[in-house]
Formats: sequence, structure tokens, C-alpha cells
Amino acid sequence: MDFSGIIPALPGLWNGMLMTLQLMAMGIVGGIVLGTLLALMRLSPSKLLSRIAGAYVNYFRSIPLLLVITWFYLAVPFVLRWITGQDTPVGAFTSCVVAFMMFEAAYFCEIVRAGVQSIAKGQMGASQALGMTYSQTMRLIILPQAFRKMTPLLLQQSIILFQDTSLVYTVGLVDFLNAARANGDIIGQANEFLLFAGAVYFVISFSVSLLVKRLQKRLAV
Repeated sequence: MDFSGIIPALPGLWNGMLMTLQLMAMGIVGGIVLGTLLALMRLSPSKLLSRIAGAYVNYFRSIPLLLVITWFYLAVPFVLRWITGQDTPVGAFTSCVVAFMMFEAAYFCEIVRAGVQSIAKGQMGASQALGMTYSQTMRLIILPQAFRKMTPLLLQQSIILFQDTSLVYTVGLVDFLNAARANGDIIGQANEFLLFAGAVYFVISFSVSLLVKRLQKRLAV
């Protein structure tokens, strides 16, 4: 085993890590926003909204992420052409971000829904007795408490997304794992670079897992 080629390749590996972190951050933010809306739809007294959100969640949780990434890479340009009436170039990065947002929203939806349902129902009745609307109650009372309880689960799902970003190799994006693989193939040290990439993924994921456990203990208190 010869790891001497890793140090000269660090700038390229860092660029790949930046790509991974960008995909993860945008997927998390968009997924949480869309997931929160879906959760509110599932909790809505409207059966139509609840069923639409439920169908969305069940659908995306029943198909592999790799398939979703490929679909959006191929389908997003056609959708934009149908909307705008002209060819709109869409890069692999944009299509992957959309895929991660849509896919992760299904999982964040269930996390948010569980968090909202964990809040005592009496708080909703008390806020309505004070004259607050449903949206005000959710925005000012229920969701802040729910997100505090959900933080460990949100971080745990973020770890999974961090690992899943490696699937973007299917559409040609150079994330951290793809950068490590490419550099290893170029200098003939593929095994060493893949072992290094695996160690980096392990250290980051394990460190965040420890943070999740500490948060769970603090929030339990």
C-alpha cells in the first residue's frame, strides 16, 4: 500500500468535498422546507391535501435514490421545455439538487410530522382560546418546539444524505468519492485513494453521530 500520492492530490479532493457539501447543504435546506409543507398537509383536516402528501411520501420512499437522480437528470430539461417552450440547459448539479430536495423531503416530512404530533394537543387549544389562528399557532408555538425535539433526527438524516451524495457519479458530477476514484485511477493507486475516501466518510459521519447522541441527551434533560 502506497499512500504517497494522496497529499499532492489534496486540492482536487478538496474541490470534490466542496461539491459534496454543497449538494448536501442545498438538499437539506430544500428538503426540510418542502418536508415541512408536506407534513402540514398530512396533518391538515383536508383529506385531499393529506392524501396528496401521503402519496408523495409513500412514492419517494418506495424507490431508490439512484433512480430518482437519473430521472431528474433526464426529465428536468423536458419539464422546463414544456413550461417555457424553449430549450433550457440544465446542468447535472441543478438536477441533482432538485432530486435530493424532492427525495429527502419525503423523509423530512415524516420527521416533522412526528415532531408536531409529539407536542401536547392542549397547546393548540390554548392558543386558539387566546384568539391565535392555526398558522400563527404552528409558526410561533408548535413548530419551534417540534424542531427542537427533531434536531437529532434531522442531523441523522443529514448524515445519510452526506453519504448518498456519492451517487452523483451516475450523472458525471465530481464529488469527493468520484474525485478520489479518478485521482487513484490516474496514478495507479485506486485502492489507496478509495481507502482514504472511506476513512474520511467514516470520520465525518461518526463525529456527527456522536454530536447527535450528545444532543439527544441534552434534549432529554
